[in-house]
Amino acid sequence: MQLSGKTAIVTGSNSGIGLGVARSLAEAGADVVINSFTDNDEDHALADEIAKEFGVKVRYIQADMSKGDQCRALIEKAGACDILVNNAGIQHVAPIEEFPIEKWDAIIAINMSSAFHCTAAALPMMRKAGWGRVVNIASAHGLTASPYKSAYVTAKHGVVGMTKTVALETAKEHITVNAICPGYVKTPLVEAQIPDTAKKYDMSEEEVIEKVILDRQPSKEFATVEQIGGTAVFLCSDAAAQITGTTISVDGGWTAL
Repeated sequence: MQLSGKTAIVTGSNSGIGLGVARSLAEAGADVVINSFTDNDEDHALADEIAKEFGVKVRYIQADMSKGDQCRALIEKAGACDILVNNAGIQHVAPIEEFPIEKWDAIIAINMSSAFHCTAAALPMMRKAGWGRVVNIASAHGLTASPYKSAYVTAKHGVVGMTKTVALETAKEHITVNAICPGYVKTPLVEAQIPDTAKKYDMSEEEVIEKVILDRQPSKEFATVEQIGGTAVFLCSDAAAQITGTTISVDGGWTAL
């Protein structure tokens, strides 16, 4: 398997996109560390389940991505980091003059600053190993904007900027740094919002998906967590060794508009 012998850390990965990426990396042969801010039996059972399914080592390590010291401690506790996927993120929607300060601070911390802390802690391990891959899960909102998402758009633009900077700092090493920019992805969180949104707009669920949720996604189809995971695996492959400092959009044409 192409990533056999590599250790991957995926932040915010006990559900959604992060879990999809972790599973794809495990399927490609990497040992994986999954993470979230909780520390439940279910979290550790999930790690055991992935390990059994793909025949690799999988651990769950709790860390709160809103706290820089815990971000760095996650990397240290893992003991090795060949592949870092900065995925952890939250969202809040409100006009900027009404945007709660605590929500702004949390989104910037979790969506952007955690990537800084984890990358800073992981790079020495990658340099020692002579190889590394950093994959930042940004967003279509890292390349364009939407109203009422000031913190999220700011954080994701910041992640794209940091991606370019760190790629330049590691350009002469066998370390690449890239960002995946998904549009709307079909996750349990998004699926759960569809019925309520349909009621709000007095539409069928099919109509609300096409006309509201996927309004800016020209394909009118959700991306899947498996597609995001497959993109991450490609960026970790030898075929992507000269791809660094850039973004790959998985957004059904959103950013082509």
